[in-house]
Order: sequence, then structure tokens, then C-alpha cells
Amino acid sequence: MSDSPSSSSPTPAAGSGLTHFDAQGQAHMVDVGAKAETRRVGVATGRILMRPETLATIVSGSAKKGDVLGIARIAAIQASKRTSDLIPLCHPLPLTRVAVEFEVDQAASAVSCTVTAETVGRTGVEMEALTAVNIGLLTIYDMCKAIDRGMRMEGIQLLEKQGGKSGHWVAGRDD
Repeated sequence: MSDSPSSSSPTPAAGSGLTHFDAQGQAHMVDVGAKAETRRVGVATGRILMRPETLATIVSGSAKKGDVLGIARIAAIQASKRTSDLIPLCHPLPLTRVAVEFEVDQAASAVSCTVTAETVGRTGVEMEALTAVNIGLLTIYDMCKAIDRGMRMEGIQLLEKQGGKSGHWVAGRDD
């Protein structure tokens, strides 16, 4: 297998706005050395839908594997700290705070997960927040799959980012 792009897969054009590609279209880790250190915040969310009886098991604390939401919270925090191990071009970041919140929605038979990740650094923490949400929801799935294999995750997205040259961004405002 060759390291050069094949003729059937186009390379990103220079100036395309894709920062993880060099002028030749090769993937590279972005140099953040010249960026100013600022407080950076990333907020992401998503939810997992399930059968009502599965949600009742989670809420009652009677799942065979233990405290589903407590374990999912720890998994989300751990995942945020391991993002650069999972996403090849992410920089390892010294996180200053990771907050994981779960909200039970009885009417929709769902659990929402919202993660706020923070650091003081040269690059944002959006990927850490998104990774944490995904792993938190996957942990809920793993802990409950014996009783509900049909659970599904949806709506995983970045809600907000703060810090750096691009400033403050909020989903739904001039995306």
C-alpha cells in the first residue's frame, strides 16, 4: 500500500480550511506553538434512547452491573483525558476541569449526557468534550445491553466552545 493519495481519493486543496492537512494534502498535527495560552471551554451533548423498562432499571439503581450513571460519569471523565490516544491528530491537553451531567427524560425514555471540558492552553477542548459524551453513552449501553440491545445514541454534537482566536461559538448561532 502506498503512502501517497490514490487518484480515486481527492486530497484537500490548500486553503480549504482543513487545518490537519499540509499543502500537499498530507495529514499532519497542527503546530500550536505560536498560539496564545487562553482559557478554553468545550461543551458537548448527546443522548441514548431505550425501552422504558431499561430506563426504570437505571433510575432504580437495580442494574446487575451496578450504578449505571455513576460508572458512565467516571468513564466519560477518563475518556476526556485519553482523547489524544484515541484521535490521532489531537494534542494531549492538561485538563483543568471535566464536568459530566446526566439528565433522565422519562417521556422520551432517554438519558442525556452533557460534558463541559476546560483547560488553559493553546488549543481547544471540543474533542475532549465530544469524546467524553460518546464514551459516557457507550458505557450506559454496555451496562444495559443484556436487557436492551436496541438502545440508540443520537444528537451527539458540540454545543459551545470558548477561547482562542476564534472566540466564543454557540451551536445554532450562525453555524
